[in-house]
Amino acid sequence: MKIYEGLIPTVLGTAVTATGTMMKRRNIQPIVSAGIIGFGLAHVVLGAIDLIEHRDEH
Repeated sequence: MKIYEGLIPTVLGTAVTATGTMMKRRNIQPIVSAGIIGFGLAHVVLGAIDLIEHRDEH
């Protein structure tokens, strides 16, 4: 089974972003939820960069 480099951070970042979004919708600590969303989006972007950068290696 191949796991492409960057796939795990992208999937994890998506889950973290979704968690932060749900926290924001329920009005649970808006500042903290904004930080969680940003952290998740950063992982999505960095994972996507890895996926694009290493797409010719597999």
